[in-house]
Amino acid sequence: MKKVAIIDDESAGRKLIREYLEDFPDMIIVAEANNGVDAVREINKFKPDLVFMDIQMPGMTGFEVLTRLEELPQIIFSTAYDKYALQAFEVHAIDYLLKPYTKERFKMALSRIPNSDGNSGLAPLTNSLLMDTTDYPERILVQFQKKLVTVAVSDIVWIEAYGDYSKIHAGEEVFVSNYGISILEEKMDPKIFLRVHRSAIINLDQIKSADKYGKGYQLLMKNQEKVMVSRGYKDKLQQFIF
Repeated sequence: MKKVAIIDDESAGRKLIREYLEDFPDMIIVAEANNGVDAVREINKFKPDLVFMDIQMPGMTGFEVLTRLEELPQIIFSTAYDKYALQAFEVHAIDYLLKPYTKERFKMALSRIPNSDGNSGLAPLTNSLLMDTTDYPERILVQFQKKLVTVAVSDIVWIEAYGDYSKIHAGEEVFVSNYGISILEEKMDPKIFLRVHRSAIINLDQIKSADKYGKGYQLLMKNQEKVMVSRGYKDKLQQFIF
């Protein structure tokens, strides 16, 4: 059995880790915290073997938490920021999960935990940070009112540019992402999500019909919303028209 603590200031982030851990009955959650101060207290109290640690949190950062622990557990960072990856390596983290991540990526992180002979059988963290991965998320965390909620990627109908942010249309719901549309384009599977306008990305599986509109197209999506395909992007769409 391995004792686990989950440290994340967002309840949705903690919930996702709990759900993924259901596939690992030998992992027992003994503590949770949503800020750095409580994290120090809970980890020092319960002495977990493994800690899933966010980095940007109220009170103190995940790195500051580590400096205040009586015993240093195994650490897997789980964060939305990629700029701390090398610093994570410096504190000997097992892995660095960049949100949003898939269940498969989560399992890979757990596979990196050293076994009894000290080997995990996988490439070092430094290599994983530099690899160009094609592992796309199945679910993402997005802003809804004052909290983060989980949205299945397959439910996303289309993504709309919203200034420096993006609006994610999923069925009848609309969520706000802190990422700009170009960043989301890189994070989504290009076999499913297609940029059709500088302000729009569509889920190919969610197209109901397409009509020619001027020098482009107008798409009717399955949620009955209409999305324009601009002239500069129509060639991409035409690759899927037979």
